[in-house]
Amino acid sequence: MMELNRVRKIDGRVRVRNALVSVADKSGLGDFVAGLVEACPGLCVYSTGGTYAALEKSLARAGKAFALRQVSEYTGQPEMQGGLVKTLDYRIYLGLLSETYNPSHQADLERLQAQAFDLVCVNLYPFREASSAAGAALEDARTHIDIGGPCMLRAAAKNFLRVAAVCDPADYPGLLAELKTGGGHTRLPTRFRLAKKVFRHTAEYDAAIADCFALTADADAGGAYDAQN
Repeated sequence: MMELNRVRKIDGRVRVRNALVSVADKSGLGDFVAGLVEACPGLCVYSTGGTYAALEKSLARAGKAFALRQVSEYTGQPEMQGGLVKTLDYRIYLGLLSETYNPSHQADLERLQAQAFDLVCVNLYPFREASSAAGAALEDARTHIDIGGPCMLRAAAKNFLRVAAVCDPADYPGLLAELKTGGGHTRLPTRFRLAKKVFRHTAEYDAAIADCFALTADADAGGAYDAQN
């Protein structure tokens, strides 16, 4: 059986240098990232697709000096058509799961010139809203199943030892306040609180998918598509 890492030494306060941001719900996003830029000098924000475009516009209008980088440029892989694959990449997850005082992890980061992400801001495709809308078909539900978002959130939340995982815009103000008073650092109790929220959120998200599919008969699923054989 593979031996699992058991970490003892961590930093209680972690400086936010690199943030990974990819959200479906963009409410309050511009103000949040602008606040991150102010509270965390030298911050680099990595983002995807529509989130990148929204941040580029909002931060430029605000006259903020910031470093904004496309995830596709960082990974060297273009986004799959339809946005189906954007962030499922080894360098991304190395940056999320690496441990600060693990020499092997640090060597991997250096070998691949990868960045350790200190903060992840992700929220998910609105599956429940899409699947429950009047006249919604099975395909409307299926297309709103988020894959990369839950993976990033779970990886970041698992590594709350170092990473702040943010899945709810309601947490933006409190986190910004902590960063501003703490010199751009997050605290372990905050990271743990956010991790607990993430795992509850992703569990409820998966439960909503399971419940939706359970209400659809196998024969009805087959009739929803023009199957070729």
